[in-house]
Amino acid sequence: MVDVSAKQLTHRTATAQSIVVLPGEVLQHLTDGELQTKKGSVFQTAIIAGIMAAKKTGDLIPLCHPLGMDNCQVYIKLNENSEVVIECTASITAKTGIEMEALVGASVAALTVYDMCKAMSHDIVIKETKLISKTGGKRDFKRS
Repeated sequence: MVDVSAKQLTHRTATAQSIVVLPGEVLQHLTDGELQTKKGSVFQTAIIAGIMAAKKTGDLIPLCHPLGMDNCQVYIKLNENSEVVIECTASITAKTGIEMEALVGASVAALTVYDMCKAMSHDIVIKETKLISKTGGKRDFKRS
């Protein structure tokens, strides 16, 4: 692990995004902005899974500092291409950043969408996961 003991506490935030492409046979089950499967509400379950995963990041990623987040929010929407856009925003006041928590949260939420919809089709693609922005620490970042 990187020694962060000499660093100052700062308020840090990070937002990450994952995009899931669902085929038509899955999207036809969309009702009022939600997918229902035999396993239950897809997007609501993915939100919970993303938050739970973000909280476990230090256990999942080797050499990643275990952090007690101040907040974590996962939002899911469909974009103009009918792709599922998942955003995870995490925040903390700490000596080290929180972008890994946001990335893990978005990734696991995307995997949960896949898991809950795979009975309808295996032609689901998790297209990308990326950091959108981060604040605090040495420098801020915002994807343009």
